[in-house]
Amino acid sequence: MRKEMETYQLIERSINKKYRKTLWNPFIAAIKRYKLIQSGDKIAVCISGGKDSMLMAKLMQQLQRYSDIPFDLIFLVMDPGYNEINRQKIESNAKLLHIPITIFQTNIFDVANNSDKSPCYLCARMRRGHLYSKAKELGCNKIALGHHFSDVIETTIIGMFYGSQLQSMLPKLRSKNFEGMELIRPMYCIHEEDILSWKRYNDLEFIQCACRFTENCTICDNGGGGSKRQEIKTWLRRLKRENPNIEKSIFNSIHAVCLDTMVGYKSKGQKHSFLEHYDDTVDPTKIDSI
Repeated sequence: MRKEMETYQLIERSINKKYRKTLWNPFIAAIKRYKLIQSGDKIAVCISGGKDSMLMAKLMQQLQRYSDIPFDLIFLVMDPGYNEINRQKIESNAKLLHIPITIFQTNIFDVANNSDKSPCYLCARMRRGHLYSKAKELGCNKIALGHHFSDVIETTIIGMFYGSQLQSMLPKLRSKNFEGMELIRPMYCIHEEDILSWKRYNDLEFIQCACRFTENCTICDNGGGGSKRQEIKTWLRRLKRENPNIEKSIFNSIHAVCLDTMVGYKSKGQKHSFLEHYDDTVDPTKIDSI
């Protein structure tokens, strides 16, 4: 008699079978295209408890299981001051998915809540710093975050519409403050709608808004309320009705920026103008004929 599969095995099979084209294949494509993992890496897979980081953990776990490239993983959960419900939800989901998490405590929510600065900005900065620090302490050389394709598109548009700048989100970058540490984004090519589909198919519930400032939203699909990111999500949904490939076009455009047509750009913190090299394009022997 065939043995019935456990829940975590069914979830893993859904990644390998039903969602192979939309989750597993783009995950592998990003790993290869951006050279995110090398032999001997020790990677801290950072889990916030949401759908994105939990799926990333399963993808990384399965990759380690089947990959010819040897690398180590630590599934790292930073508790910034979660309420009891959120903390328990993270732990129960990790157990359900057979993810062996390592949890460490911080007081980020308390510090951010009592600061004169923007609490969201300060919280994000502190989270990243604590994750780098703990990962390095555990002997890791990389941290993996669960940002996905949709985050990349939305961040690019938010920068244009509200930040007056053309900038995007890199699939990997070296830390400036923690020597030898690197950040990677293995879900760079995975669409959020496919993550939501996988979550619903497997009847999973993850925490969404764990912040002290939004305690009323603990388990849901769509947080954010009236945030700028939520505005962009709504705007993109409308545009996709007319042009289903619009996100793909935006994604491709950040891979093919033509600096020769840009009036100005910033590199390594320095601003540059097209005027710096404008005269270099003129042939001095033809000036009189212009």
